[in-house]
Amino acid sequence: MNDHIHKFPGKKKRIKRSAHLVHGPSHSQRNWLSRGISQAGGKLPLFDEEGQRYSKQTIRSCLEKGWAEPWFANPIKPEWLVCRLTDSGREVLHADS
Repeated sequence: MNDHIHKFPGKKKRIKRSAHLVHGPSHSQRNWLSRGISQAGGKLPLFDEEGQRYSKQTIRSCLEKGWAEPWFANPIKPEWLVCRLTDSGREVLHADS
């Protein structure tokens, strides 16, 4: 978490904010997350519009920030991480719009 110090006359007040509230998603994160908006249950795709797999780094960073969450294990392809958009992910997309 990032600490932000707001100075008031005679006082210091420390407010903790999650990193995702301070810094919005990158272009690739936003692209991946936005694909879940129109999907049932907020399901996020494994592949982009051109059929290329989304970067594991993009997916992991969104998971770490709470914008996405693992949904279920794929029994046919266990290495594929099936995720869905969280409420926090929806909020960060709308906040950056």
